[in-house]
Amino acid sequence: MTQTVPERVPESVPESVGETAAATPAQAVARAREAFDSGRTKPRAWREGQLRALRTLLVEHEHEVAEALHGDLGKSATEAWITETGFVVREIDHTLRHLRAWTAPRRVPVPVSLGPGRARVVREPLGVVLVIAPWNYPVQLCLAPLVGALAAGNAVVVKPSEVAPATSALLARLLPRYLDRSAVHVVEGGVPETTALLAERFDHIFYTGNGTVGRVVLEAAARHLTPVTLELGGKSPAYVSDDADLAVTAQRLVWGKFTNAGQTCVAPDYVLATRKTIEALKPLLAQAITSAFGADPSRSAEYGRIVSTRHFERLTAMVEHDRVVMGGRSDAATRYLEPTVVEVDDADDPEQLVMQEEIFGPVLPLVEVDDLDSAIDFVNRREKPLALYVFTRSDRVRQRFTRDTSSGALAFNVPLAHLAVPGLPFGGVGASGTGAYHGEHSVELFSHAKSVLSLPTRPDAMVFVRPPFTAVKEAVVNRVAFPGRRTR
Repeated sequence: MTQTVPERVPESVPESVGETAAATPAQAVARAREAFDSGRTKPRAWREGQLRALRTLLVEHEHEVAEALHGDLGKSATEAWITETGFVVREIDHTLRHLRAWTAPRRVPVPVSLGPGRARVVREPLGVVLVIAPWNYPVQLCLAPLVGALAAGNAVVVKPSEVAPATSALLARLLPRYLDRSAVHVVEGGVPETTALLAERFDHIFYTGNGTVGRVVLEAAARHLTPVTLELGGKSPAYVSDDADLAVTAQRLVWGKFTNAGQTCVAPDYVLATRKTIEALKPLLAQAITSAFGADPSRSAEYGRIVSTRHFERLTAMVEHDRVVMGGRSDAATRYLEPTVVEVDDADDPEQLVMQEEIFGPVLPLVEVDDLDSAIDFVNRREKPLALYVFTRSDRVRQRFTRDTSSGALAFNVPLAHLAVPGLPFGGVGASGTGAYHGEHSVELFSHAKSVLSLPTRPDAMVFVRPPFTAVKEAVVNRVAFPGRRTR
């Protein structure tokens, strides 16, 4: 049963500010611009007030959020809290603890030639930020960027994903009731509304999704020279070394792959291992799936569903039943796809669809490699992944992957968990994205580091670098102001 909690506008938000959920994209952007230009978003008290109000929303409406996520993706209430609502609450708490330090001006030394001047770096908000959220974690990946944008003092326009309609509608209803309705706006809708938003001028666009739409976002942003953060995805490999603890490895792979029915941008996309390790891993993966979801995962309250019929059909088309090691059953009526493990004999074969694009679902391919060098070469011949997971006990294996591969993140012996470390930047590299956020990295991302130099007029130290250049001035330039000049 859903607990009914009275909704109210925070005391810091004037009642006279009207609801903006139904505003057109152009109206939402114009109102956000007006709010930012008024200066209301810049004081630290406003930023902290917005973060606390967002936290209150999430805690007071946890049950409604969980119900929306269950309706859209079949998530259990506990999974919804761990991976979505509670994740954002923890991000808010971490940000509130450190916001004063993160936003304080930072002194930097000045050269002797500019003494007694003082220099500092001041973080100032960018202005109006657009956050375009995906459907797979429609709360976390919408509100975590919002936390950073608000903490940095920006006005924000949020575009939830229409593919998760229950969550989108809930956010559109609740955010204006808790946050400053002049500065934070929600625009619902599909492609037409997103296209209309991208036609507007923003000071930063934050997009999470796939590379195809990412290119559209970049092209639209280029018209206004708007900086863009792209959180994309790709095929994140997991290499299992022969020396790995296979029992624990299997359990963690199952958790990382089949959480949210595999619809996670940093889920292990495929497993690389030698033939010996693959054969040892197979029964352990089967045991781990049964341990997590029971003998029939379709009856498990802990196992989610595919978000839409289109994605269900895309995923079932990938499953070649003669390659299935375990799983493979599905039900179109409920968009259920069983946790499935398949074996790949030729990863370069274009007909083996599971290796051609990001799977983004509960299908885990096993790919044989000869040894460590072959695994590293396999990873490096493909686009740089958003995450790379290595299961090993060997320092040498860790060193090789750290030195010889490139990825958005690298984690040893555990998938997904790097997102839970507030101090680590989360983002891709190359085709898997550009820019990173979480914690202080979010405030940095949504701020401009403004250089501020203050130099007194007396004594006038600049006299030594202005003509006419006398012998004395030449000596000062060569020995003090700009040393290193070759003497003649």
